Amino acid sequence: MKRLFVILATALCLASCASLNQARLSQSGAKFMQAYSISDDDLKSYVSASVAELDKQNTVVTSGNYVTRLNRITKGLGSVDGKPLVFKVYKTSEINAFACADGNVRVYTGMMDVMTDDELLGVLGHEIGHVALHHTLNAYKVALYSSAARDVIASTGNVAAALTDSVLGDLAEQMVNAKYSRKQETEADDFAYDFLVGAKKNPFYMAMAFEKLLSKSEGGATAEAGAVTKLFSSHPDTQARIDRVTKRAQADGYTRP
Repeated sequence: MKRLFVILATALCLASCASLNQARLSQSGAKFMQAYSISDDDLKSYVSASVAELDKQNTVVTSGNYVTRLNRITKGLGSVDGKPLVFKVYKTSEINAFACADGNVRVYTGMMDVMTDDELLGVLGHEIGHVALHHTLNAYKVALYSSAARDVIASTGNVAAALTDSVLGDLAEQMVNAKYSRKQETEADDFAYDFLVGAKKNPFYMAMAFEKLLSKSEGGATAEAGAVTKLFSSHPDTQARIDRVTKRAQADGYTRP
C-alpha cells in the first residue's frame, strides 16, 4: 500500500513540475484515489481478463498426457481465497508455473518434463501460497497503477475503460514475472510445506524441486538453463530456502525420499 501512495505522490510532483494548476492537481489526485478504492473482487475480474489475454498468446494443451497428469496431481484442490482453482497447461519448453489471484493456475510443459508428480505439487503449493497470502493480488494492484492505464484511471476513475488489450498484455506479463520479497517467498514456502503435509506428502519434495531447478539454472549456456533462469530471477536466495525447508522437514521427523 505504501508503494501505491509513493506512486501517487510522484505523479502529483511531476504534474506540479509541469506547471499544472492546483485545482487540476487536486482533481486528478481525487480521481486517482477513487480508482484506488477498487474492490478485491473487481481486481480479480481484471486479473481474469489478463489471464484470458495470456491464454490467447500461448498454446493451451486441452487433452493428452500432460492434461491427464495435471488433473491427477491436482485432484481434490478446490479453491483458494474464495476462488475455484482452474488448472491449465501451456505448451512451451520454458520451466515455469504461476497462480493468479482469480484462482487460475498455469503450468508449463517444460516444468512438467523435469518434475516428478510430488515435486510439481510442491511448486504448485508455493505458487498457490502467494495467492492465499494475497501477494499476487497486491502485486497486480501495484502493476495496474504503475501501468499505461494509470493516466486514464486518474482522469476518469474508470479502470475498465483503461484495460485495453495492450495494457492487459503488459499486466499479464508482469503478473507472470512478479517479483516477491524475501519475506513473501518465505511465507509462500511455509504455506507450501503445510500444503504438502496436509496432502500427506513428504515436504522434502519441495526442497527437492527447488534443488532440481537450481541445478538446471546453473547448467551453463544450455537451452534448459536459459529456460529456468527467468523463474529463479524472481526467487532470491534459493539455496538458503532449500536449506530452511530441509532443516524444518528433518526437525519434523521426515526423511529424504
